[in-house]
Amino acid sequence: MPLVTPLSAEHDPETRELAEFFNETLGFCPNSVLTMQRRPAISKAFINLNKAVMANEGKVTSALKRMIAWVSSNATGCRYCQAHAIRAAERYGAEQEQLDNIWEYRTHPAFNEAERAALDFSLAASQVPNAVDADIQKRLHEHWTEGEIVEMLGVISLFGYLNRWNDSMGTTLESDAIDSGNQYLGKHGFEVGKHV
Repeated sequence: MPLVTPLSAEHDPETRELAEFFNETLGFCPNSVLTMQRRPAISKAFINLNKAVMANEGKVTSALKRMIAWVSSNATGCRYCQAHAIRAAERYGAEQEQLDNIWEYRTHPAFNEAERAALDFSLAASQVPNAVDADIQKRLHEHWTEGEIVEMLGVISLFGYLNRWNDSMGTTLESDAIDSGNQYLGKHGFEVGKHV
């Protein structure tokens, strides 16, 4: 049972309108947003930040941004965000081979060196204490512009917020997200956990 019960999607008209963004991303409005709208200023600010972070202004694709989110969420252990991130990666065109082998991104041939640098950055930046070092910086700058690195860190930071929000709330995982989690992450022990 979640710490705070999500409200109806009809609760705040402005949040509902902004949350249409998630119909494309996930196919539904997440329970996390429905909980945030108990303070509509938070839900609206969050959705606008999410839209800004996920906008594509360089060569960091929508699919890669969602895989960055998955690595970050995996590092912190948030099952809710792992399922959402892998579902969104699928919906935004991540290659099937990448989805099936996300756990092995460091060695699997479906991932190129630029993607590995981005995903290693996500893992290092999501750890406490932070593990971004000179080697990761060097590898990032070999493949990505400074603006693209800002986009990546925007995703990592956004999911840092979401990982804390959803794990602390015990946000109920939606059935479509559970299906995606089971499909792509189940062979590695994915379970809903407290997000029932």
